[in-house]
Amino acid sequence: MNAPDLRLLLPHDAGHYRGPRAAVWFLVAYTVVATARSLVHILAPDSGAGSIAGMATAVAGGSNAIALLAQWGGAQLVMALTASVVLWRYRGLIPLMLAAATLDNVLRILIGLGKPLATAGTPPGALSWLVAPLCAVFLVIALMPGNDPPRDDDPAAGAQAGGSVSA
Repeated sequence: MNAPDLRLLLPHDAGHYRGPRAAVWFLVAYTVVATARSLVHILAPDSGAGSIAGMATAVAGGSNAIALLAQWGGAQLVMALTASVVLWRYRGLIPLMLAAATLDNVLRILIGLGKPLATAGTPPGALSWLVAPLCAVFLVIALMPGNDPPRDDDPAAGAQAGGSVSA
């Protein structure tokens, strides 16, 4: 078994990914969930604060919590869109995107320990305790070189074989 290759975090050919497909599919699933979560924060009237997270919003400062969650949704959407671009065009950056997802969830856990939310129930963001280790596992998997040769129908495979990938 190969050891993880940290050089794959910033590959010379960002359009080419040779790691296991499991890491690709995990990032696809993560990106779909992140996109949906960000859109809820942006579009829901209460940003999901009361309706999903169980935060009291009908109190002094409640509208500020709603506004902050909506703004956070914007930041989440930027990360989800970046992951989409990585999956679509720059698959060689899948390990870097998984590293960012791991760090994002680890920071949520650490910040939450120091500044816990007062909620009526367990908010979905509490799942970071499960998501962070999953992201880390798939990051390690993505850093395993040469486990999965490129397929003929993979646009990145054509670019590496001397063809070109057009946007």
